[in-house]
Amino acid sequence: MYQYHTSVLDSRCATNRYFQVLGNIHDVESYQGVDNILNLTAQIFLSHWAHIALIFMWLSGTLFHIGWSGNYDLWKQNPIKTIPIAHAIFDPHFGSPVIENTQAYSGVYNVIYTLGFVNVSSIYVAVICSECLAGSFLILAGLHLIYLDSHVQYQYQYQCQCMGGNPMEWVFGVKVHYSLVKTPIRLLLACFDISGARLNFHIGVMIGRLSIAWAGHLVHHSLPISRGIDQSYRFPYSKLLAFYEGALAALSFDMDKDNHIWGSNYGSGQALLTFFCGLKPDSMSLYLSDIAHHHLALGILLVLSAHIYSSVYKGLGHYIRDISFLNGSSLISSCHSSMHFALAMACAALAIVTSAVAQGIYICLPYAYLSYITMVSLYVHHQYIASLLMVASLTHIAVFLVRDLTGTVVVGLVLSTKAQLISHLSWTCLYLGFHTLGVYIHNDTVVAFGESHKQILIEPFDSSLSTGDLLVQHAVALGLHLSALILFKGALDARNSKLMPDKINFALSFACDGPTRGGTCDISVWDSVYLALFWVLNTDAWLMFYFHWKNLSLFENTAFQFAESSNYLNGWFRDYLWFNSASLLNGYNAFRANDLSCVAWIFLAAHLCWATGFMFLISWRGYWQELIDVMLLMHLKTPILYDIWTSNIYTPVALSIVQARLIGLVHFSVGFIFTYAAFVLGATS
Repeated sequence: MYQYHTSVLDSRCATNRYFQVLGNIHDVESYQGVDNILNLTAQIFLSHWAHIALIFMWLSGTLFHIGWSGNYDLWKQNPIKTIPIAHAIFDPHFGSPVIENTQAYSGVYNVIYTLGFVNVSSIYVAVICSECLAGSFLILAGLHLIYLDSHVQYQYQYQCQCMGGNPMEWVFGVKVHYSLVKTPIRLLLACFDISGARLNFHIGVMIGRLSIAWAGHLVHHSLPISRGIDQSYRFPYSKLLAFYEGALAALSFDMDKDNHIWGSNYGSGQALLTFFCGLKPDSMSLYLSDIAHHHLALGILLVLSAHIYSSVYKGLGHYIRDISFLNGSSLISSCHSSMHFALAMACAALAIVTSAVAQGIYICLPYAYLSYITMVSLYVHHQYIASLLMVASLTHIAVFLVRDLTGTVVVGLVLSTKAQLISHLSWTCLYLGFHTLGVYIHNDTVVAFGESHKQILIEPFDSSLSTGDLLVQHAVALGLHLSALILFKGALDARNSKLMPDKINFALSFACDGPTRGGTCDISVWDSVYLALFWVLNTDAWLMFYFHWKNLSLFENTAFQFAESSNYLNGWFRDYLWFNSASLLNGYNAFRANDLSCVAWIFLAAHLCWATGFMFLISWRGYWQELIDVMLLMHLKTPILYDIWTSNIYTPVALSIVQARLIGLVHFSVGFIFTYAAFVLGATS
């Protein structure tokens, strides 16, 4: 009887149907229509080209609305003293101070200024080029669909031959009566496939040549303009000849002087490729000649490594995995054939690279005259991306363990270390949590009783760091280890657990709706991803609070305040969060609105959204589920609402636990991101 009720609920409840699909959103092979590796590959390439087209459309919109519609011509005359305007405001309710201080914090002006955009006309040309590139990438996405169709037809031709059909009407998988427009494209793609010119090593060549081309743009366009030279200027033939002859010392001769001013020929040199490894004194950014050298060297390495890979493979006739001691292992074969494993490794590598960029972009600023608030925004932006990429990596590892990992011996070896890994991570989290929080609570207590001299102040070996630095880094380590613990436990328990030995039969996610709806809470991979994302955002908050306050104290020459107040939690609340929120909360008052009024409303609304997320994230809501269900049922018996819902198919029900957890996570993440974005803008502007 209960099973019948559950099936009826699943078939009629819109929330159940829609939210259950989201649980398998990473399990691409379970989608309808993706039934083979060829179809899946074509769909992935299609989404990639469409994604790149979307990026170029976003780039064109940013360049148009901020770069072309702003005050770039005025700003580039004095980038230090002039405020970059985001866009024009024509609302008469805003006064002139708002119009004059609508500052652009994205750093778009700094990027295009460094790359050699001399006026708004060149920005407009870049807008048009970005839109054309977006359209061409959409065409390439369509070509992948045609390529997929050609392969499907070629397979059908092979089946016709095997079954005694007429194969004469097929040419390279193309039917004769197909349109004249598509047939040449199909023939071209078929010949490309037959030639064996695959992209397994040509991707390295493509990226390498693009890197070399970008180095050429920096040398021949950006570098001369930064030295106040006209665009039509061409470097002397002797410099180019020295490059082709390998006389690299001549290319680094005559560097820019320390008194050189960006955009002026005063104190400028003639060096093209340098290895100075420092910052220009006037712009506090990397030397363009160093950046060009980096891209040129990286491009050459990628091109050479791609050709070496191809030559070695053709010479030996084997891959490295074929001649290794793991040859024939089902683990190696599973990893090689699993696209989820490849995607997980790619996401993990990108996460590490993105986090490294976040750490390095404020140490070695790549763009000229970057403001402090733009530097902080770039750091926060890249750390968000790195966190989400790492969560995606471990999520696809869980899909790999459920779907693609084969062989009982290998599965046993992988799962036999599950208890050791989880127990060690648990012990590490408990140790970091109790010790870090214990020190904070002790210091808060003694400070509250007026005995600050009794604080526990642990001085690190590195003299540049204070006790506050040490405590924050241990807190961030706690968040990282706890997030890893949740994701690893969800992935390693994806196939089975003591509570549910046959979990693998329920795919990546299943109804985790609590006892009131016939499920068991917190045991599916879907649930672990929600909980891990919650802790990832907490860890990001601690990391970004620390980065912002530490650099803000250095920027404002108040490092003593950070050293004194970062040792206890109330110091963080009082001297960092509440103190820096004062100007933001006064952005809109009863007397007038200033340039922070819009940001102030975002700050308050995002706080409400963030706080609402906790209501949904709580798991022990079975009572509220049943209460809302009963209330909806009683309301449906009223005449007016009964006319609206005349069929049981559209009957709404209360959100289940796993559905509400998704809603709570969305509220929490959106609210936190917009709250902190508004806080950074208000605290630093």
